[in-house]
Amino acid sequence: MTQQLPQIPSTEPELAGVRNFRDVGGLPTVDGRRVRHGRLFRSGHLAHATAEDAVFLGGLGLHTVFDFRNEADHRLDGLDVELPGVRNVSIPLSDPADGSQFWHMVRNGDVEQLRSILGDGKGTDRMVASYRSIIRDRTAEHSRVLHALAEDSVPALMHCAAGKDRAGLSIAVSLLAVGVEREAIEADYLKSNDAHRRYKVKRSDTSADGMSAEVMELLNPLFGAHAVYLEAAFATIEETWGSTDRYFSEGLKLTPATRDRLRDRLLDEAR
Repeated sequence: MTQQLPQIPSTEPELAGVRNFRDVGGLPTVDGRRVRHGRLFRSGHLAHATAEDAVFLGGLGLHTVFDFRNEADHRLDGLDVELPGVRNVSIPLSDPADGSQFWHMVRNGDVEQLRSILGDGKGTDRMVASYRSIIRDRTAEHSRVLHALAEDSVPALMHCAAGKDRAGLSIAVSLLAVGVEREAIEADYLKSNDAHRRYKVKRSDTSADGMSAEVMELLNPLFGAHAVYLEAAFATIEETWGSTDRYFSEGLKLTPATRDRLRDRLLDEAR
């Protein structure tokens, strides 16, 4: 039976210490339904949440916070603040050893070094490869998330560091699983480019040269949300499994009954 839950109006507060927070409620599905407000949220990490932020987040009725960061992220930004009564689940979607030297150069390299690793489309190519890899190689993790949502983990908040890539893909997979239109998934994904949402770039050189327009342009493929990344993820699903339905059934091991439970958890009533 479909769970009876109130429709909570969408609110988008500008939290002081949490970037890129939003409720994905209201997004349309291909069969005319919508994602229920107050069921699924996304954001950047919660490590710097203020006391006021924590009060707001604690008032959302969250069951679970999914943290897709790895140990290196935790060392850089810190662990999430504790939200009373909320289960925190750590599911790293990247290995801290992967690209550690690359990210060290992103934070500490001069413009010549950044040109060498990011110029001539190298930054975009790296991000496309990352999205493809997460789809191909993290099916067990995404399966775990979707099965948890189907069972008992909503309302849920998903986050990584910036709330753009690892969380963005996990949100996209979750929305695909319940039939949200791809155009709507992309539109939500691209909201991470809004000025008040973007991850604050951490550079050891914060001078005018270290944060110049050229440096920011070189870094943009890493810290911006670009439709080509999400398109690469969707293409990888089709190339690897042949269809999204096979991706969910064979890749993520979702039975039809589990997907029905997901719809009951996340969508409004069928009309």
